[in-house]
Amino acid sequence: MFSLAFMQNAYLAGTFIAIICGTIGVFVIARNLSFLTHTLSEIGFAGAAFGIFMGWTALTGMLIFTVVSSVIVGQMSVKQSRREASISAISALFIGLGILFLSLSNQTSSYATSILFGSVIGIAHADVIRVAVLSGIVLLAMLGLYRPLKFDSFDAIGAKVSGLWTTGISVIFLVLVAMSVSVAAQIVGSLLIFILLTLPAAAARYFVHTVSKMIGLSIGFALVGVWLGLYLSYVTNLPVSFFIASIECLFYIAALGYQRLRVGS
Repeated sequence: MFSLAFMQNAYLAGTFIAIICGTIGVFVIARNLSFLTHTLSEIGFAGAAFGIFMGWTALTGMLIFTVVSSVIVGQMSVKQSRREASISAISALFIGLGILFLSLSNQTSSYATSILFGSVIGIAHADVIRVAVLSGIVLLAMLGLYRPLKFDSFDAIGAKVSGLWTTGISVIFLVLVAMSVSVAAQIVGSLLIFILLTLPAAAARYFVHTVSKMIGLSIGFALVGVWLGLYLSYVTNLPVSFFIASIECLFYIAALGYQRLRVGS
């Protein structure tokens, strides 16, 4: 399997993707932004389609759309009472735009499928380099933002009382989430990226209770899901996104079972 260049590229890109999703995901869950990651994945689909329509790479279009939209969505959904309605409206709009741009670019339905659900074969060495660079930027930003972000995510009231610039932290974090969505869509596809950004972290919080341990375990769950998913996809010739989604769901179900047993005992 590793004698094939596209599988080497897929595993390298998948490793970077799992690390940033496992890291970002802990704070996505803590800040109750799971629904927003789903919206950004659909915005990413529209961005990828727009990039192809303009003659750019799909990743470039996704980055532009998700980064700009993350800030807009964040401003529209500041109040909890209108968050879901705002996100639903934007989600519907961008799905429609994605379909429009794909039809205008005269791409085949198979190309649309690869954008929506990912494609292992389509990952070139240049894509791996782009994923590595963007992953490095996200991780460095997370390292610099770690302490204030942790404070704001797990003790929002205390962060406001202490005078922390919570609005700025939220905007920066949303931009990092948008970049993670764009990067991770290379493997999982734009519509299923929220799986890697939510399920590993959601499962990890039932097993451990410190932020650093949650990040470590979340990365571990994401790595196992991506690596095993790629292997099973290679063996069976079935979509990798199906296997990654199934594996991460199993981790989450196991975490719920563990929590139930622990509470019962």
